Amino acid sequence: MARADLLVSLVRASAEGDRGRVRKATEAIIAEERAKNHHVLADRLTRAVANGAESPRAAFVVHGSAWRRFATELVPRRRLEDLVLSDANRAACRDLIEEQRRASVLRAHSLEPRHRVLLVGPPGNGKTTLAEAIAEALSVPFIVVRYETMIGSYLGETANRLKRVVDYARTTPCVLFFDEFDAVAKERGDTHETGEIKRVVTSLLMQVDGLPSYTVTVAATNHPELLDRAVWRRFQLRLSLDPPSERGLARYLEKFGRHMGGGLGHAPAKLAARLGPVSYAEAEEFCLDVKRRFALGTGGVGMKAAVTATLKLWEERGRVVAE
Repeated sequence: MARADLLVSLVRASAEGDRGRVRKATEAIIAEERAKNHHVLADRLTRAVANGAESPRAAFVVHGSAWRRFATELVPRRRLEDLVLSDANRAACRDLIEEQRRASVLRAHSLEPRHRVLLVGPPGNGKTTLAEAIAEALSVPFIVVRYETMIGSYLGETANRLKRVVDYARTTPCVLFFDEFDAVAKERGDTHETGEIKRVVTSLLMQVDGLPSYTVTVAATNHPELLDRAVWRRFQLRLSLDPPSERGLARYLEKFGRHMGGGLGHAPAKLAARLGPVSYAEAEEFCLDVKRRFALGTGGVGMKAAVTATLKLWEERGRVVAE
C-alpha cells in the first residue's frame, strides 16, 4: 500500500484540478510500488493513467523496453566502503545516502532529500565507480545513459530519446548516470555549436528539474569548463575527484593487499612512490596485473615476487611513455 501522505496529496491535487501535482503524486506511488517489486500494480497504474488522460499533455508514457536502446540498466557491484575517497567526499556521499534512506523524515518537515550530484575530475579517478557505489548503497538499479544511441542527427531526435529514458527513471527509484556530461550539456553561448545542441541542453535542464527526489541523478565530466552555466546550479552536490596523492595511492594498495588475504611483500608507501603519479584506474590495472601473475604462478610465485615482477614492467612502461 502506498504511503498515506502520497494518497492524501493525490486526492487533494485531483480535487483542486492540479494536473502537475496529480502527475507527481502518481509517479511517486508508481515508483514506491516498483521499489517493493509490485511491478504488476505499477504497470496497471501507469496504463490506467495513460488510458484516462484527456490530452497529450496530461498523458503518461507507457514504459516498455524502448528506453533500453538509449540506456543500460546495471546491478551495482562496487561498494562505497571499498573506495579511497577524501574525507570531505566520503562525508558528502554518506549524507546523501542517509537523506535518501530517511526521506520520509525529511518530508515530514516539508523537505526533500538531495538527489543531484555533479562529479568533476580527470579521467580514471573514480567518477563512474562512485556513481555505481551510491546506487549499491541505496540498493537501486544503476542506469547509464548511452550516447552512441542517444544522440541523433535529426531535429528533436536526441531530446525525444532523452525524454524516454528520463520518463522511465521518473517512475523507478534508481541512480541515473550521465558520463561525459559535457556531451549533452555544453555551454549554449558557444557560437561554434549548432542550434540543435542548444535545444538539447534546454530540454535536458527542464527534464532534470522535473525528476523526483527518489531518482538520484549523477553527472560526470572531465571538462567542467565546457558545461553550460545553468547546469551548475541544478546540482546540489558538486564533488571533485582528483588523482590520488602518494598517501592515497598507498591506502589503495594496502586495501588490495588485505583483499588478497595478506600483505604485498612490499611496504605500500614504497610501492606508491615507485609507481609515481598514476590515476586510480591505472592503480587498479596494476593490481589486476599482480593478481593475474600470482594466480598463474600459484605454488611457484609468491605475492612478493609477483609484485616485484609487475612493478619492473610498469616502470619500464613509464620510461617508454616518457620518451
